[in-house]
Amino acid sequence: MTHKIALNFEDGVTRFIDAAIGETVADAAYRQGINVPLDCRDGACGACKCFAESGRYDLGEEYIEDALSEAEAEQGYVLTCQMRAESDCVVRVPAASDICKTQQANYQAAISNVRQLSESTIALSIKGEALNQLAFLPGQYVNLQVPGSDQTRAYSFSSLQKDGEVSFLIRNVPGGLMSSFLTNLAKAGDSVNLAGPLGAFYLREIKRPLLLLAGGTGLAPFTAMLEKIAEQGSEHPLHLIYGVTHDHDLVEMEKLEAFAARIPNFSYSACVASPDSAYPQKGYVTQHIEPKHLNDGEVDIYLCGPPPMVEAVSGFIREQGLEPANFYYEKFAASA
Repeated sequence: MTHKIALNFEDGVTRFIDAAIGETVADAAYRQGINVPLDCRDGACGACKCFAESGRYDLGEEYIEDALSEAEAEQGYVLTCQMRAESDCVVRVPAASDICKTQQANYQAAISNVRQLSESTIALSIKGEALNQLAFLPGQYVNLQVPGSDQTRAYSFSSLQKDGEVSFLIRNVPGGLMSSFLTNLAKAGDSVNLAGPLGAFYLREIKRPLLLLAGGTGLAPFTAMLEKIAEQGSEHPLHLIYGVTHDHDLVEMEKLEAFAARIPNFSYSACVASPDSAYPQKGYVTQHIEPKHLNDGEVDIYLCGPPPMVEAVSGFIREQGLEPANFYYEKFAASA
């Protein structure tokens, strides 16, 4: 039996390793060709100090206070030369991936399905034998190479990997390189290269209520997160607010309804900013955040949307005089 350890490097690269029962994370990483910072191996120097964001593990008693204090251990800091995983874990490594002699992984796959969900949104699915080895944290993204060019575009996974297949929600940008390919040329079987996973925007261990805020195709990482939550369950309430500009930008509403049926404590709402909208709820996401969603600050907020939305939400939270327990966000802008 092994446990899967996600190593998140400070340059955004994530690599997954398998750690055997009783094997230290440092030994597992080195066995799989990843040189995490390390010096003494005895828990005496602190060179391998990292931060465990989630998972259960044993730190043993062989390290000394100078290497890892009791207060640091309580906060979640670990020494990878002593850490032995007791479940799947996520570990933040304070070093760049290239320094640790690793880099983002590359995969080759093929288009399995491409659909125009609306005039503004394209759903893309790709599949390949190599993707059976692809692991990522829900919310992360990859760089997809635009077929026929050397250009890449970054897209968040909108699904978990299943049977070598993953999906994305892609904004249809007029004149966009990827958009033009998908709307005019793409067909099932076309080869696609991708590199990753990347990004610090991903679902952490759920320890309190969540408020999820999505703008446009920023919905993608949340549908991947909700798939994971539906699998593992959550005792805490979760609420998603999905905001778009026009009525035709609303997509995947059936999927959100299905999540609401599968996850007992999950609820969602949507709103449309255009004053000409026929949708019942109008305005911006900030107009639909209720006090109960903020839970007096005892809440983790996840936000994915364009820069103006991120700035507006940040300003709104400050105006409430609250500081959420955690505020994770990812800005995105379309590439022409």
